[in-house]
Amino acid sequence: MPVITNIEDLRVLARKRVPRMFYDYADTGSWTESTYHANESDFQKIKLRQRVAVNMEGRSTATRMVGVDVAMPVAIAPVGLTGMQHADGEILAARAAEAFGIPFTLSTMSICSIEDIAAHTRKPFWFQLYVMRDRGFIERLIDRARAAKCGALVLTLDLQILGQRHKDIKNGLSTPPKPTLANLINLATKWRWCLGMAGTKRRQFGNIVGHVQGVDDMSNLGAWTAQQFDPRLNWGDVEWIKNRWGGKLILKGIQDVEDARLAADSGADALIVSNHGGRQLDGAQSSIEALPAIVAEVGSRIEVHMDGGIRSGQDVLKAVALGAKGTYIGRAMVYGLGALGEAGVTQALQIIHRELDLTMAFCGRTQIGQVDRSILLPGTFPT
Repeated sequence: MPVITNIEDLRVLARKRVPRMFYDYADTGSWTESTYHANESDFQKIKLRQRVAVNMEGRSTATRMVGVDVAMPVAIAPVGLTGMQHADGEILAARAAEAFGIPFTLSTMSICSIEDIAAHTRKPFWFQLYVMRDRGFIERLIDRARAAKCGALVLTLDLQILGQRHKDIKNGLSTPPKPTLANLINLATKWRWCLGMAGTKRRQFGNIVGHVQGVDDMSNLGAWTAQQFDPRLNWGDVEWIKNRWGGKLILKGIQDVEDARLAADSGADALIVSNHGGRQLDGAQSSIEALPAIVAEVGSRIEVHMDGGIRSGQDVLKAVALGAKGTYIGRAMVYGLGALGEAGVTQALQIIHRELDLTMAFCGRTQIGQVDRSILLPGTFPT
């Protein structure tokens, strides 16, 4: 077993252990992948101010996100098909997040269901909602999330239509994998994954199959999902969902200042600056580039979070310095899960926390609430 010291080490191991179509599903962007890569590379342009002879004792990264105490300003982002990265993947990631003291967000397009996560955790988790044409199904999903005592609803606004993801098309992405010769050859090299999948019954979209009329197995699920993402989604629907849900509401997928104003006007509790991990509009701004203008415009009215490109605790610190009250990790979590299961997710969180704590200290701060853009070198960060 290689010595793991950073998220990249987990990524390399996950690539060896996860079937190609599912690894590529998580680790890819749309079109040329320019926005996907910019999400990560734009963090590297931001430079930190090192301070010395500062008392570094008594450090704490603890804070709050939408009123919830968190061990660090990080939540696990909703990632579809997490249960195809590793058997029962959503359950494992949720348990790791709960033990660490950060929120876990379950995707609508998860393999494990809302009820699965509720049965295997003790604290409230968050649920991410996609809006479908079948509004009766959406109402039932919201009701199921409420029955599971989910702590927040994360409404994704930037997937009314699906971005073109070339690797998914070339790989013939399906759940479970189609028994083509190429897939069988690839699966033959992923024996750990195959053994795990042989030991679970969770191999389909648990929030959908059996909960929608006419969708009882995987054979007719594809046709249903292809026509269900609703291009008509608008701010009136946000108000309807907010009223139906009645709890904490977080709006995910905000990149534009005007949309941020509308999000603040909607009465939501938080918004997430996000471009869907570079998987929708290729050529859009990176999330960290878009963050400061949105914080400046609406940060006094609504809690601003940030998602996209975070691969280290230093990235978390930079986002907090630019005004984010919370951040989300998707791929970093997936790499840990695919590499080592629940222990890998825990290790990913430990790596990010350690990097965050040490970097904060080197920048002369002992509390995460003390962090602002004064820890950054002028001229190296977006304003």
